[in-house]
Amino acid sequence: MNKKLVSVLMAAVMAASLTACGGAGASVDQNADNVNESSADVQEADDVSGKVSQEESNEGSNGEASGDNFRIGIVTGSYAQSEDDRRGAEAFRDKYGADRVTLAIYPDNFTEELEITIQTIVNLSEDPDMKAIIVNQAVDGTTEAFRRIKETRPDILCIAGEAYEDFADIEPVADLVVSSDFVARGYLMIRSAHELGCDTFVHISFPRHLSYETVSRQVAIMKAACEEFGMTFAMEEAPDPTTDVGVPGAQSFILEHVPEWVEKYGQKSAYFCTNDAHTEPLIKKLLECGGYFIEADLPSPLMGYPGALDLDLTEEAGDFEKILEKVEGAVVEKGGAERFGTWAYSYGYTVSAGLAEHARNVIIGESKLTDINDLSKAYGVFSPGAEWNGSNYTDAATGVRSDNTFLIYQDTYIFGDPGHYMGTTKVKVPDNYFTINPEEND
Repeated sequence: MNKKLVSVLMAAVMAASLTACGGAGASVDQNADNVNESSADVQEADDVSGKVSQEESNEGSNGEASGDNFRIGIVTGSYAQSEDDRRGAEAFRDKYGADRVTLAIYPDNFTEELEITIQTIVNLSEDPDMKAIIVNQAVDGTTEAFRRIKETRPDILCIAGEAYEDFADIEPVADLVVSSDFVARGYLMIRSAHELGCDTFVHISFPRHLSYETVSRQVAIMKAACEEFGMTFAMEEAPDPTTDVGVPGAQSFILEHVPEWVEKYGQKSAYFCTNDAHTEPLIKKLLECGGYFIEADLPSPLMGYPGALDLDLTEEAGDFEKILEKVEGAVVEKGGAERFGTWAYSYGYTVSAGLAEHARNVIIGESKLTDINDLSKAYGVFSPGAEWNGSNYTDAATGVRSDNTFLIYQDTYIFGDPGHYMGTTKVKVPDNYFTINPEEND
């Protein structure tokens, strides 16, 4: 049963602008392999060698209450991999100070540098005052890192944001797991597309992503929702940016094929991709050629839009209302009103800052770890005004609801003049969607 959350905030990411429509143009990963290189300058001081990065706090930041002698650690990807995640961690550190908050960064090539990733997380537990470790995004290796930490420091809260590894593996060693609600969103994106007048929903991905349980299960849910709403569900394959084609080749493919897809599926077709690097060229070409884009895989006004629209958001950095307003104005100017959407605030930013805030509240006795309303309160600190909803994760095979894994989502915002929310957080997702199994829809 769904319970309401509130929230989110974000950080300014600047996506590199891509070239235009038509012909064979020049043109990355759900679960966070954000191979996307469209972020701002890569930080120079961050150490991805596995050693914990201790950083200085800004003057004037708020310290903990007297006597609360504990520290909270936050591990994220680098600016190059996941800037929003990183800046959310910095926002929490700036609020409470570097004497209370330690930041660390896992390697960009985390799948190839698994032991370094694990040790980066484990190193935080060597601080005797460490009481909570948050990993966002919880990439491969997080489960093993949490297992090692619990062997020597069972007092430390281990919290995973946007887990890559199977929930069945990470749940036993994590105190709390919070991920984007791929179940409810699989239904709600189709519902929103239907309400906007779409008759076809096109899912763009590749074999590696489709092998993930979260992605394959969401595909099955989307298929079922399309059937319920009388829509056509279609799938298109695009290159994996982690292969030899790289990000440029993958983006070039999207730029080249979107016009063909819109011609094939019609102007009332909506598109979704599971990879961050595909998002920018997809938005760019849909703005030019027609079609709808409900929201990104990990939604934010900064996901794909700045690069697709060639926007400079330097002056708006940190002011999320102004960022949304500027992006919306550019979308409307390009003729995208009522066809393009997002979440009003960055998911990654809020997960880093909100989970750390929640951990702090739990440590000082103000919140319960697995109370979704308390989690909502913490997210709200960094995300004024936006509504969220969420529920405990339900295993599709067994129907068992998890006690410590939550799936969350934010209301979908559709750009327009004026723009508006779709009210998705108030919609009750039918119970049967929470137990749909990928095998049932093959």
